[in-house]
Amino acid sequence: MPTTLPRGVGGRQPVASTARDDGAVEPTQQRAAVRAHYDARATTYDESAMHRDLVAAVASLVRSRRPEPRPGRVVLDVATGTGLALRALQAPGASADDRLVGVDLSPAMLAVARAHLPTAGLLRGDASWLPVADGVVDVLTCVTALHLLPEPDTAVRQWRRVLRPDGLVVTATFADAVDGPRPTPRRDPALPQGFARRHEPFSTPPRVADLLAPHGLRLREHRRLVLGRDALLLCAAEVAAQ
Repeated sequence: MPTTLPRGVGGRQPVASTARDDGAVEPTQQRAAVRAHYDARATTYDESAMHRDLVAAVASLVRSRRPEPRPGRVVLDVATGTGLALRALQAPGASADDRLVGVDLSPAMLAVARAHLPTAGLLRGDASWLPVADGVVDVLTCVTALHLLPEPDTAVRQWRRVLRPDGLVVTATFADAVDGPRPTPRRDPALPQGFARRHEPFSTPPRVADLLAPHGLRLREHRRLVLGRDALLLCAAEVAAQ
């Protein structure tokens, strides 16, 4: 049976914004370019060993922070893409009662996710206005997407809105290399580009903590992970006590 979504899930629509992403790319253009890029990557995205290993590490961190999840918990993956993180969280040992929800801009990526997760609630939506009701999410993940969001502060405000009072957030971002800033990644000229990638604001634990803290989320744990040529930062945050 398909996932029964929490009341209100799927009822919100993204709202247009005129804010700019530090002058790099206008938000509407950023979203359109990101959507085109990942639509083009959808059929091959899961071939990346880095992405598969990364979501396994994300799932491990979630389980270490929530070893005894409550029955029927809601797990929301923001910028879910092909649903890799949700699939990792659904692996053997995960709660069979979990209600899995994923939100993404790319219809092609979501089509792949639906093939693997036929019972999940997979919604096309914008991270700056999540189509999810207030206060229903137990665990929220966002894996290698913060650097693509034109309005990350608005996105985190949305995370806090949808989280339960004891909610958990786990992010994965690209970190600085041990010997300095992250090298400029290679671009595939065959894929649509035209969007900004802003890694630096999310590349260290203090920077992630500074993003989360104004919205009532407190960084509790971080882990560093090296996968091939990529250094990654995993952060777990919880709703701060009032």
